[in-house]
Amino acid sequence: MARNIVSRASDYSQWYLDVIKAAELADYAPVRGCMVIRPTGYSIWESVQRHFDDAFKRAGHVNAYFPLLIPNSFLEKEAEHVEGFAPECAMVTHAGGEKLEEPFAIRPTSETVIGHMYSKWIQSWRDLPVLINQWCNVMRWEKRPRLFLRTSEFLWQEGHTAHATREEAMEETLRMLEVYRQVMEDILALPVVPGEKTAGERFPGAMNTYSCETMMSDAKALQAGTSHFLGQNFARAFGIRFQNKAGELEECWTTSWGVSTRLIGAIIMTHSDDDGLVLPPRAAPTKAVILPISEDERLLEDVLLPRAREFSHQLNEALGGLHTSIDTQFHLRPGDRFFSHLQKGVPLRLELGDKDMKAGTTRVVRRDNGEKIDVAQDALVPTTLKILDDAQSSLYRKAKAFREANTHFAATYDELKALLEKKGGFVEAYFAGTPEDERRIKDETGGATPRCVPLDGGTGKCFLTGGEGRKTIFAKAY
Repeated sequence: MARNIVSRASDYSQWYLDVIKAAELADYAPVRGCMVIRPTGYSIWESVQRHFDDAFKRAGHVNAYFPLLIPNSFLEKEAEHVEGFAPECAMVTHAGGEKLEEPFAIRPTSETVIGHMYSKWIQSWRDLPVLINQWCNVMRWEKRPRLFLRTSEFLWQEGHTAHATREEAMEETLRMLEVYRQVMEDILALPVVPGEKTAGERFPGAMNTYSCETMMSDAKALQAGTSHFLGQNFARAFGIRFQNKAGELEECWTTSWGVSTRLIGAIIMTHSDDDGLVLPPRAAPTKAVILPISEDERLLEDVLLPRAREFSHQLNEALGGLHTSIDTQFHLRPGDRFFSHLQKGVPLRLELGDKDMKAGTTRVVRRDNGEKIDVAQDALVPTTLKILDDAQSSLYRKAKAFREANTHFAATYDELKALLEKKGGFVEAYFAGTPEDERRIKDETGGATPRCVPLDGGTGKCFLTGGEGRKTIFAKAY
C-alpha cells in the first residue's frame, strides 16, 4: 500500500481523495464546490469524451453549442422542471454595473433554451428528426461537493432530439441508453445495469427516465448516465410544432440524455486500489510508458533512448494514436519512476535496461495485477496489444463479479432493510410503490433509493403494497 494513500478498508472517502491527489487528477478551486481538473485528469476526460462523441456521430448526431445563460422566464415555462432545479440554480442578477430586468440562470441543463431554439428551427415534418448534442459545462449549486462525483460546476454532454412521433422519440431514448451501456462497458470497463427510473427518481419534466447504474468498490451505487423521454412537455411549453404531411400542426416529441465528468469518479472507485489509480486500457490516454534504465549515460543516449523511441513509434502506429510516452526522468531512481506511473494508472510499464538489451527482451509490467512479463523485443508490439486487451477484459470481469457477489434479493420489507443494513450493495425486490413510499423507504433505510427498474427484470409481488410490482434495484448511492 502506498504511504500517501489510506486504505479503502480504513477510510473509503479519504482513499478516494488520496487517489485523486496522488494521480494529480484534480484539485479544489477557490470557489466552494468547484474543482480544477489537472492535465492528467483532463486527458482522461478527453479520452472518455472522444469515445462517446464517436459513438454519437455514428448514431447520426451532430454537435452544436448553446448559451451558458438562460432567461429565468424560460425555466418557469415548464412547471416540474423549474421546481426540480430551482434549489440548485445559480442566478446572475447584475451585469455591467446594473441590475438586470430579468435574472439569468447559469445553465443547470439546457432543455429550455434548446427548446426555444428548436421552436424557431422546426417548421415542417421535413425538418425532423433533429439530433443535436453539445459538450459544455453546467452549474448546479451543490451543498455537499465531492471531486468529480458532485461539484457545483462540471463538464458533460447533453443530447437533445426532436421527433415527429412518440414511437420515434422513445426509440431514440432507448437507443442512446444502449449507446451509453456499450461505451461504459466496452471502453470504461464499467458493468452497468440499464433500466428505468421510478416516478420519484425521474428527471424533472420527463415522462420517463432511464439510467445506467453501476456499483462502486464500496458496494454503493452510482448513476453513470441518464436518457430521458420528455414526451411533449417541453414542446408544449416552448411551442415546438411542425406541419405534418396532411398539413396539420402537431407538437414534437423530444428527448434528452447526458453523461458527465462523474464518469472519472466511477472509473476511480470501480478499478483503483490502495496503491493509486487503475485505468482500463481503452480509456487510458497513455496506455504504455517506456522506461529506459541505465547508469551508463552513453548507453542511455546511444542505445536505449533510440530503441525506446522506435518501440513508441511502432506501438502508436498499432494503437492508432499517440498512446505511449517515454519516461526520461533520469534524475530519479528507477523505483520512484515506476511509482509515479503506477499512481497515475498507466496500464502498462515497459522497462528497457542493460540486461534487457543483452537478452533481446523488454519487461512488461501490468498495472491492474502487477504481473511482470519478459517479452522478446521482436514480438513486443503484438504481445503488448494482447496484454492490453487481457487487462481490459480482466478489469471488467473483476468489477462484474464484485457486483454479482454484492447483489441480493428481498421478498419482504424487513428483508430489504436487513440486507441494506448488514450487507449493502444492490438489493433486488419487486416494487409498485409511489414517490411517497420511496421517500419513506429512504428515511427508514438510512438513504437507500430505487436506482432503476432493470430492462430485463420481471414482475412479482410488491414487498410493500402486496400488488404486482416490477423488479427494482435498491441501494445507497453517490
